[in-house]
Amino acid sequence: MEETSLRKRREDEKSIQSIEHKTTNLQKELGLFSGICIIVGTIIGSGIFISPKSVLSNMEAVGPCLIVWAACGILATLGALCFAELGTMITKSGGEYPYLMEAFGPIPAYLFSWTSLFVIKPSSFAIICLSFSEYVSAPFYSGCNPPQVVIKLLAAAAILLITTVNALSVRLGSYVQNVFTATKMVIVVVIIISGIVLLAQGNTRNFENSFEGTKLSLGAIGLAFYNGLWAYDGWNQLNYITEELRNPFRNLPLAIIIGIPLVTGCYILMNVSYFTVMTATELLQSQAVAVTFGDRVLYPASWVVPLFVAFSTLGAANGTCFTAGRLVYVAGREGHMLKVLSYVSVKRLTPAPAIIFYGIIAIIYIIPGDINSLVNYFSFAAWLFYGLTIFGLVVMRFTRKELKRPIKVPIFIPILVTLLSVFLVLAPIISQPALEYLYCVLFMLSGLIFYFLFVYYKFGWAQKISKPLTMHLQMLMEVVPPEEAPE
Repeated sequence: MEETSLRKRREDEKSIQSIEHKTTNLQKELGLFSGICIIVGTIIGSGIFISPKSVLSNMEAVGPCLIVWAACGILATLGALCFAELGTMITKSGGEYPYLMEAFGPIPAYLFSWTSLFVIKPSSFAIICLSFSEYVSAPFYSGCNPPQVVIKLLAAAAILLITTVNALSVRLGSYVQNVFTATKMVIVVVIIISGIVLLAQGNTRNFENSFEGTKLSLGAIGLAFYNGLWAYDGWNQLNYITEELRNPFRNLPLAIIIGIPLVTGCYILMNVSYFTVMTATELLQSQAVAVTFGDRVLYPASWVVPLFVAFSTLGAANGTCFTAGRLVYVAGREGHMLKVLSYVSVKRLTPAPAIIFYGIIAIIYIIPGDINSLVNYFSFAAWLFYGLTIFGLVVMRFTRKELKRPIKVPIFIPILVTLLSVFLVLAPIISQPALEYLYCVLFMLSGLIFYFLFVYYKFGWAQKISKPLTMHLQMLMEVVPPEEAPE
């Protein structure tokens, strides 16, 4: 009873930190275990099976490579701790969006939702699903590369399946996430145990003189972190569904503290396992590191590796879809996106329009199908806003002192993460300048045009176009404004 009264008093405070917006009717279905599964399931996707090659190519030696993987885990953990403070201080779903809104106002928040909706989230979803389709199709095209049409069709089918599952039910999406997380941990454990056995048998030759031949530069370090952090991306995903967590003040930080170090340990041990059977040169020549490992260690059962890697990527894609749909939902609720995107399914009580819209954008990204370009776009834009959001935490320490902070990290942590984010944004531009970074910036800034036309000034002709469209979609999809949704 006292806990209920305290929560009620917090909701009545003027501060944004505890205002559960009246238009929010997403159900609190997720506990601590589901939260950990979302973090682990979203982070462990295709990255750990692909990125070791890219990290090693930049560091050029085993020792620095392993240090980068550990450092990426530390950076992800520090960033997540900063987000834990933000998530318990401002208990709204939508990840960075409400934090930027509170720290800097509507324009940076809108630019984040604009960039996330059209660049960050759908490109990540598309990359993961393309990786999934490559692993699934590879066994059927032995000795040659699968046709691009097959890869793209399988990726589109995966997006449609995952989108449908998450639009149907919060509980179903959470259950699917839990199952795939458990499944992917099987292959992770198999690789780690195999590596430990090989180490015990004396396969340590590749770790001798492990720093020999290292040629470090700021650009190479930055690119190595880019690829390593791509494998860690997802460390902030739980903040997108804060409103659906049971007891978020306890479960949000606990899920972070348990989930991310667990992933970091797995990543380091998996890289060690790879180097027990492959030299640095052999790893760089491998098209798929985990598959090569399986061929050398698990034969004749090596077929389980591409199968379980496919499960891993599918689980990561499901976790990404599950959380990203909430960003679109919150942006639509605040009037920064088409209003119908904030509507809730009458029967399912899920943000179905937001999830479906997100899936459509992801399918569009599959058409070019260039994973490398998508990764560059994603990483540049993502770390720009990660840094800006965590810098907002520093700003609010001075501008919003009245906000209650159930979790409060030392001030040097957000400052350090902000500085590292600046380095990560600038490093690839300095080391390998490319027009795609300029295009990404121009696209992000183009969101200002739509902001002033449709959000700030709200021209009448725009309202006349959107209103009948909203009514038609409301009838077609059986959705209603959240305040009208059944309890």
